[in-house]
Amino acid sequence: MGNGLTAGERFRQAVDQHRPLQVAGTINAYCALLAQQTGFEAIYLSGAGVANASFGKPDLGVTSRADVVADVRRIAAASETPLLVDIDTGWEEESGGIARTVVEMIDAGAGAVHIEDQVPAKRCGHREGKVLVTCDAMRQRVITATEARTDTSFVVMARTDAYSVEGLDAAIQRSQRYVDAGAEMIFAEAMKDLEDYRRFCQAISVPVLANLTEFGKTPLYTLAEMQEVGVRLVLYPLSAFRAMSKAAQTVYETIRKDGNQQAVLQNMQTRQQLYDVLGYEQHERQLDDQLAKEKDD
Repeated sequence: MGNGLTAGERFRQAVDQHRPLQVAGTINAYCALLAQQTGFEAIYLSGAGVANASFGKPDLGVTSRADVVADVRRIAAASETPLLVDIDTGWEEESGGIARTVVEMIDAGAGAVHIEDQVPAKRCGHREGKVLVTCDAMRQRVITATEARTDTSFVVMARTDAYSVEGLDAAIQRSQRYVDAGAEMIFAEAMKDLEDYRRFCQAISVPVLANLTEFGKTPLYTLAEMQEVGVRLVLYPLSAFRAMSKAAQTVYETIRKDGNQQAVLQNMQTRQQLYDVLGYEQHERQLDDQLAKEKDD
């Protein structure tokens, strides 16, 4: 599977081959298949996505390690596209802490994780009220994560929320120290200005990720703009989820209002399109062959 490469190797390869690499948010295994079919070469599981979609809860650090691992395992089993996972602050307060988190993410099939420098009672990076741990405390998180890897190709990325809390210079200084501690990529959260991205990328010796989430603090820059300032990964964490949710709401409202779904039928994926994404006919043939073999035996 995966041309003999580990998930971490596939993620690194994708980053090396694309400048920048587009990373699509996928809230579940089916979305991972859709992103893969569309041609994305890296996908992402958001902490907010797990909380919002799997549990109907806000992104306030309320999900457990086991909650996220379960979704990682399902996604990685469905798609070989390398997966970056949001592990918030690493669940350092749970049994086994950050080290266990990294081991379980590798076992579940992730290729990379990002760990952040907020306190465990975290906030969405595009909202107010964020509180950061000390730089030394975050460095220890990075050290613990990198030392816990059972696969050295697995990528540990450090996310910093310092830009909106302490300013650009502090975000750069913190990130440089995170890199010194072993972080192989940096997630620069909630930055607002292209020139700030340029300064940040010039100062950081490893690939930098920009989060282009909708309705947040960062403008929706083009891929060309991101490339020009040196950003190496561009993330769209919940774009499909927002569109899916709006579409679902419209369908529910239409069925309640009209008594049937005729008015929104043209917006739906057909049965055959669903089957094509799932490889339905192939799975059906395999099942039939298996049943025939068992009957002969």
